[in-house]
Amino acid sequence: MIESVKIRRQCMLDFYSHYEHLCALQGSVPLKAVKANLSQGALDLIVDHIKAADWAPLLNAIRHNKTLTSIAIRSFHQQGLGESGVERYKTYFRRRIPAIRSKDLTGQLCKAVKGCLSMSDVLKNIELQGLLLRERDLILLTKGLATASSLESVSLAHCPIGDGGLQTICQSVKNSTTIRCVNFTGCSLTWRGAEHISNVLKHQAMKRHGEAWAESLRYRRPDLDYMTGLRRITFNCNMLVGDRGASAFADSLGEDLWLKALDLQQCGISNEGARSLLDALQTNTTLVVLDIRKNPLIDHLMMKNIIERVLMNGNSANSEYKWLMSPSSKDVLKTRTKKRTIVLGSGRKGKATIRIGLPPKKSVSPEKKNTSVKDSYSPKPLPPGTKGFLPWRTAERAKRCRGGPVDSTEELPVKIQTGVPVKVTVESASTSETEDTEDLDDVIHHPDLAKSLDKISVTKYQKLQVRSMFC
Repeated sequence: MIESVKIRRQCMLDFYSHYEHLCALQGSVPLKAVKANLSQGALDLIVDHIKAADWAPLLNAIRHNKTLTSIAIRSFHQQGLGESGVERYKTYFRRRIPAIRSKDLTGQLCKAVKGCLSMSDVLKNIELQGLLLRERDLILLTKGLATASSLESVSLAHCPIGDGGLQTICQSVKNSTTIRCVNFTGCSLTWRGAEHISNVLKHQAMKRHGEAWAESLRYRRPDLDYMTGLRRITFNCNMLVGDRGASAFADSLGEDLWLKALDLQQCGISNEGARSLLDALQTNTTLVVLDIRKNPLIDHLMMKNIIERVLMNGNSANSEYKWLMSPSSKDVLKTRTKKRTIVLGSGRKGKATIRIGLPPKKSVSPEKKNTSVKDSYSPKPLPPGTKGFLPWRTAERAKRCRGGPVDSTEELPVKIQTGVPVKVTVESASTSETEDTEDLDDVIHHPDLAKSLDKISVTKYQKLQVRSMFC
């Protein structure tokens, strides 16, 4: 056997060895990020900083891979919308356009993924996030999905494929016997995309009804959980889905026995679409997650009825399909406290800063914990003879006459001296901007409620869940 062919066959069983061999042939240095998650059998890369010259060995290694169980290619680059030509020229050198945004490179990536799907029998997860996938790229990806033998999850989150691109993907998803979860979050979809997915559910339901009938012969009971087909559909952050898209989903959910989770956060649904979904839940007893949060046009009572009905469908607490975290609840943790600065007066003595709002997190000694805000405030006294001078005895007497400690920062006894510019900074907590529907995350993921399942029945737990999430 030729030595190069022997090395290539050996390297196909070890992804990183193959990748290092290809980098050595090209004369480039292997990327450190490639090896980060390989111990878990996963390739997880943020590709915004990868140069065009470093893509060739990586794509070649992906094309001939037989060992990876998960491949995730993510891009978080966003072009500035509404910027003038001068502003774009100024930010060109500060934020260059990644190489993955080019047409040729996305085509090569989809071709490599197609080759990997046709060869590997262990690959279970494919995630392409934030990439500009053209029509020809989606056609290549569809051909790869049609030949996949072990793929279970497909995610094209934040890829602006549109309704036409989703229709192309659905051609292979509807006939797949292994794909169970699809994620089309923020893919610029409308109600037409919802109809495409609804048609996939109807097509799979017809096939599985035939399988269930065949397995029910001779007094046998068919096992619906082990049948093929979609189990979870994530459609979040597609604002143009609307009530017409919700009605399309409700039409397919009425008699569906296999779909377990449907995520419709931030999809522009109102009470009309929510009512059609609630009507579908009257006959659907298998759906354990129907997430319609972040739709402000749905009334509080309507959302409560839908969530209560979904929680009644079996033991949703022990299901493998969990409620996803709300997108904005993560952003709240990252946001900083907002500040508003007001400058009063002008003079030569500098600026005095007064912070009103949340105090900074500093280590406080036990002796100073009981001191009030009024006692901790000690402005610098003015020299005698100047305007606004106050003797210390008079100040102490006035301090005693004011009474108890000041609890509110708005009642802080501050006397602004004339001639001194004062800088006032007002801080507001970012948590006050959260919506009421985010309480659902705290209820569903609360550990104490999960532990109490051993003591109370499932019905009582579900009622407790619904009552506490809308308090």
